[in-house]
Amino acid sequence: MEGIKAKVLVVDDDRNICEIEKMYLESSGYEVEIANDGKEAIEKFQSYKPNIIILDVMLPYIDGIDVLKSIRKESEVPVIMVTAKGDTFDRVLGLELGADDYMVKPFEPKELVARVKAVMRRFNADATKSEVMTFNDLKIDADSFTVVYHGEELKMPPKEFELLFYLASNKNKVFTREQLLCEVWGYDYPGDSRTVDVHVKRLREKLKGGSNWQIETVWGVGYKFEVK
Repeated sequence: MEGIKAKVLVVDDDRNICEIEKMYLESSGYEVEIANDGKEAIEKFQSYKPNIIILDVMLPYIDGIDVLKSIRKESEVPVIMVTAKGDTFDRVLGLELGADDYMVKPFEPKELVARVKAVMRRFNADATKSEVMTFNDLKIDADSFTVVYHGEELKMPPKEFELLFYLASNKNKVFTREQLLCEVWGYDYPGDSRTVDVHVKRLREKLKGGSNWQIETVWGVGYKFEVK
């Protein structure tokens, strides 16, 4: 997006928090819109077409989880979930639904800006890769950011795609969960190994394997994309 400001949609029912986040993001070169409830968030997502969304979990009218579900029905735009609870269930559920990162209040605005930059950098780097990999009934296309399995295009959030692409790009190589967290989510990602497990589980639900490939668990170590 060289020469064009990336658009951020900040969604939080606390107007003071929104204004602080907006100030810091705009000072870092982003264009910012604000929504203070779930209904407004969905409306502004459709009209504003943001490049990234910072989405609070606890919202009036429609909560953040349902907003994320609605967004994922039509877009893979990066989403950073925010909550004041720090609840493990919320964290895992958000990741399962396709959130790209997760932050727990309170946090420093500078940390939020750093997370936005990191997520955008990974998302844009992934989108600009020029490579297509084919394994019989599976096609992974980094040019169009698509996965075709048995002739059907699958909807896949950015982080799932990035994990699949990374494993398939390093076929038959075993990675620990910690290595995958570092390589796919970034070395400064604060999540734990369950993040990797959640995303592998979702990939397996969509990709049951093929005649010459499989996402394998190497017990006591981690995962690999095995090609025979």
